[in-house]
Amino acid sequence: MSVITRSRGARILSGLAIAGASAIVLAGCAGGGGAAETSAPPSEERGELSLKIGTILPQTGNLSFLGPPEEAGVGLAAADVNAYSETTGLTIEDIVWGDSGDTDNKAYATTIQTLISEGVSAAIGAASSGVTKLFLDDAVAAGIITFSPANTSLDFTSWDDNGLYFRTAPSDTLQGEVLGNLVAEDGHENVAVLYLNDSYGTGLNEVFQETFSAAGGTVVEEQSYNTGDTSFDAQISAITASNPDAIVLITFDEIYTIGPALLAAGYPASQLYLVDGNLKNFGADEKWPAGSSMEGAKGTTPAGPLEADTGFQDRLNEWWVGEGNTDLTDFSYANESYDAVILLALAALTANSTDSADIAANLQQVSAEGEKCDSFEACADIILGGGMADYDGYSGPIGLDENGDPTEATIGIFQFGADNLNTRIG
Repeated sequence: MSVITRSRGARILSGLAIAGASAIVLAGCAGGGGAAETSAPPSEERGELSLKIGTILPQTGNLSFLGPPEEAGVGLAAADVNAYSETTGLTIEDIVWGDSGDTDNKAYATTIQTLISEGVSAAIGAASSGVTKLFLDDAVAAGIITFSPANTSLDFTSWDDNGLYFRTAPSDTLQGEVLGNLVAEDGHENVAVLYLNDSYGTGLNEVFQETFSAAGGTVVEEQSYNTGDTSFDAQISAITASNPDAIVLITFDEIYTIGPALLAAGYPASQLYLVDGNLKNFGADEKWPAGSSMEGAKGTTPAGPLEADTGFQDRLNEWWVGEGNTDLTDFSYANESYDAVILLALAALTANSTDSADIAANLQQVSAEGEKCDSFEACADIILGGGMADYDGYSGPIGLDENGDPTEATIGIFQFGADNLNTRIG
């Protein structure tokens, strides 16, 4: 059995108003696309398969807090695949770990070329939609799959990707609707928005404002900033001067400056709303200023079903710590990262191939067609028996459509307590 390792000392290449709604099922048919129409080859026709994947996830940059849970999801999934390799003949022999960075430090530029030269079948990442847009065409040209656990930009649905782009995170349409409903149902009428001026921030802001306005609310002020900005005094002054009864912050790590500044200016934390890019457990974060209480603040983020197995997070942390790292303090997009790797392995098993095009042609099938199963082992048994498997994972039913988008997803609603840690409430 192959051992997959990852530690910080390892090689680095470098959420329509419905009160309390936390989930919306995305409409759409899962048929079509490039999915295979026939069952998998019988076991006796199979050989050994070695699947090589890489990551292009944020070890640095303004989304670096997402790196550990996403990498833990990838590593644990690979370990689960390898634990059943004697039966399936499929092994994930190696993971080429790489840094995506952000649009400012541009670590992705080196990483994607390394993944291409290493001959990976698929690259897991990036977390940032803006970053993925900057390397996706290179990955498509090289014929490798890009499978993001966290991209939410609407633009990817229609991207010219030759059928090689997939994601387990829902588009910003879903989170924007849930966020708009949440703010409206909480009784707020006059809201200000501060957002990152990139494809993620502008897209999520647009859907939020459409939904909130349709629910009868008014956006009294909106301010933006660019990646790399370190001062937000002008934006904060303009927002607070508009006297909003709630502020929506669509940011990444800039929350470390913006949040404490708003609190220091006397704005109540209970009227702040965060999103997936900045929803962190600040009470466990040394970078968060002592005395800056976020108690009462709320946020939204793509999440697995509310009744998801809590033991999964224990397994993630066990794997992560076992690789020489400290305990995980955040689990954002770990579910989606794990499911992306499991789907790739199941598609390779179905195709009896590790060729990128063959895997891509079967990803829709293993996520949306056939007999339901909820683990790699159970799904693999169906495939090895000549059947078609439909994997429902920790992030939900998934059901990839012909554009590589999940047709079913859940947005969780979280609220901060006195300890500055957030807890899921919906």
